[in-house]
Amino acid sequence: MGVRVATLAGWFEDAYPPGLAEGWDQVGLSVGDPDASVDRVLFAVDVTDAVVAEAIAAGAQLIVSHHPLLLRGVHAVRTDQPKGRVVATLLRAGISVFSAHTNADAAADGVADALADACGLVDRRPLVPSASEPALGLGRIGRLPEPITADAFARRLAASVPGTAGGVKLGGDPGRLLSTVAVLGGAGDSLLDTARAAEVDCYVTGDLRHHPAQDFLAHADAPALVDVPHWAAEWLWLPRAEAYLRRTASAAGVDLATSVSTLVTDPWVARY
Repeated sequence: MGVRVATLAGWFEDAYPPGLAEGWDQVGLSVGDPDASVDRVLFAVDVTDAVVAEAIAAGAQLIVSHHPLLLRGVHAVRTDQPKGRVVATLLRAGISVFSAHTNADAAADGVADALADACGLVDRRPLVPSASEPALGLGRIGRLPEPITADAFARRLAASVPGTAGGVKLGGDPGRLLSTVAVLGGAGDSLLDTARAAEVDCYVTGDLRHHPAQDFLAHADAPALVDVPHWAAEWLWLPRAEAYLRRTASAAGVDLATSVSTLVTDPWVARY
């Protein structure tokens, strides 16, 4: 016997409370029947055609994603358009989609903590505390157990995240000694000034653009920058979410099969 989609959604909302999500975000169940039965779950960063095909091949009835499938406004569900094609395929296959996005970033043992662990940070606190739960929030600031050069730190982190065509990039002095680090999974250039004000030695995030990064590094008190590909940084959370579900299902006496997608859904496939 499987478990209802609505029950699984409730378990995930316990771990990643919707109230922690940013106001613009769209988290929770976006596709499917809350009363449908699930006995296999696939975890993925993105819900793409390839990920849906993987779910169908695996016999999964639920995809738990980090990025919401319908984050931006969708005004038509047409099979000749990318989002409509994915939604139609999901519905035909009887697959539901549940997403935990900025709420999973902010929650305990979520995306931020997964990235902080990959960086080896201790004594952590939120970069941007949540108004409702100040002990939680976007990003993390932490301390390295021992100072390390920016070059060695970036190389070590690159070995701890899944490989992508873009790879991990370092901005600033490679020989700079790092003791404190701020991290934010995904796209984090909106918090460049927040990281600088925190007086950390390094800021780890993704999707950093040329001019904002260049202008930022020109400040005498700017931390070093480490740009981790968006998908790679957030993928680190998936095994944790899977482990949480397996523990919760076991405690409830539910036999549930799970798997984590290793498909690289980063848009860049090669570097020349």
